[in-house]
Amino acid sequence: MLVPFSVANFIDRAVQVYGDRVGIVDEPEQPAPSLGNLTYAEVGELAKRQAAHLDQLGVGFGDRIAVVSHNSARLMTSFFGVAGYGRVLVPVNFRLRPDEVRYIVEHSGARVLYVDPELVDSLKDVEAEFKYVLGNDEELFADVSEGGAAEPMPWTHDEGATATINYTSGTTARPKGVQITHRNIWTNAVTFALHAGVTDRDVYLHTLPMFHANGWGMPFAMTGLGVPNIVLRKVDGTEILRRVEKHGVTVMCAAPAVAAAVLEAAQSWEGEIPGRDKVRIIVAGAPPPTKTVMRVEEELGWEFIQIYGLTETSPLLTINRTRAEWDDLSAEERAHKLTRAGAPAIGVTLKIDAPSEEEGEHATGEVLARSNVVLDGYWEQPEESDHALRDGWFHTGDGGLLGEDGYLSIADRKKDVIITGGENVSSIEVEDVIFSHPAVAEVAVIGIPHEKWGETIKALVVLEPGQEVSEADLIRWCKAKAAGYKAPTSVEFRDELARTATGKLQKFKLRAPYWEGRELQVN
Repeated sequence: MLVPFSVANFIDRAVQVYGDRVGIVDEPEQPAPSLGNLTYAEVGELAKRQAAHLDQLGVGFGDRIAVVSHNSARLMTSFFGVAGYGRVLVPVNFRLRPDEVRYIVEHSGARVLYVDPELVDSLKDVEAEFKYVLGNDEELFADVSEGGAAEPMPWTHDEGATATINYTSGTTARPKGVQITHRNIWTNAVTFALHAGVTDRDVYLHTLPMFHANGWGMPFAMTGLGVPNIVLRKVDGTEILRRVEKHGVTVMCAAPAVAAAVLEAAQSWEGEIPGRDKVRIIVAGAPPPTKTVMRVEEELGWEFIQIYGLTETSPLLTINRTRAEWDDLSAEERAHKLTRAGAPAIGVTLKIDAPSEEEGEHATGEVLARSNVVLDGYWEQPEESDHALRDGWFHTGDGGLLGEDGYLSIADRKKDVIITGGENVSSIEVEDVIFSHPAVAEVAVIGIPHEKWGETIKALVVLEPGQEVSEADLIRWCKAKAAGYKAPTSVEFRDELARTATGKLQKFKLRAPYWEGRELQVN
């Protein structure tokens, strides 16, 4: 028997098995009226009413519906009210400029646009055939009560159909629309929940933006297992600790910058840190420094789990969770192992492609992946799709190494490798060394043009409040801990570094001023 996978499977089970349980605790402080505590039965009803409203508009199966919103119960409900009833949800990064949002809405061909109340003014010139403000519920949800609109039209489940189009933040000028199918979502949610050990006794905090890779698939996994979802609209370290304490949170996903914010807030937290020996924090977005892993486990008492993946892979490719064989290791040794990307998730096959002749025999090979979580293609970009999926493998664009134990380590974005004097230098490795200095809060290492060496290494550094360190001191620190050629030749101190909404360093923006006017971005 072959029964097609569907996003609807997750909400259908939640309604049937956990209908009376609180499924979503909406953000209490937001410009739209908070929906408060919604049971899973109520979430299912709202999804049904949203789908019925799309029926009334004549928005058919396969049509695109864009939503630009901070984390909210209405956004989470849309995963089921839109994708669960055969339409395609396009979650948009709410931090994008209006022209960038307009590009995504137009490129995706979205017929419906939902906008967060906070963004109404800034997005006033971004149009769609139908445009609504989230919070005006009489416009968003059809009345399916007695005498109201009919039940939503049934959709015949098709696991190969596109469920969401997620636009990558990427390093290119224009984002690409990643087509994620119902099968992709189903596989990612189930395997992720299995590896993370999720049960209906968990409580999940949405520290991760729901627009980013569909909140890494957690809205689906948590719903299917009846887990209460605590909505956090804006990341704040102290507020995260408060929510953990108030709601008994046991699991969350975050970028390294979010973990850092919690660690900072913990310094002034009065009393015992909430969630000690209970919370699992799943981190991705960049390889974290060893000392960050140690601090999470020692200062917070939370379990640190590292994953690796991309929007194009739904996103889970690897997971790195402490294991019995590591119990006798020192805290530092165990933390160092946890900074690796991890072992392939069930159903994922990885290999490292050989470097090209131009890159040289000592270059890092590209990570290739095969799995049911790999995208169907890039929306309306067949050439990009063919290139990324050539030879039956998804080409990640990341340089990496597979250890004998099967664990993957990411060396760098291939295009971010610094080649100085003929030597390949991983910026991540240099960043880890600099970040180990107690005065350093954030660091980004980039390659800049150099007449003699081709490229040379530059470190952009944000210091901890009240700390001082000189450029010469940091360079000496690096030379003492790594090969001399890996040390930066210059250090520039900044107040902040350009990042995406999910905490990723935008190195192409950081590099741009130094390469301005050059035809090539390598030297």
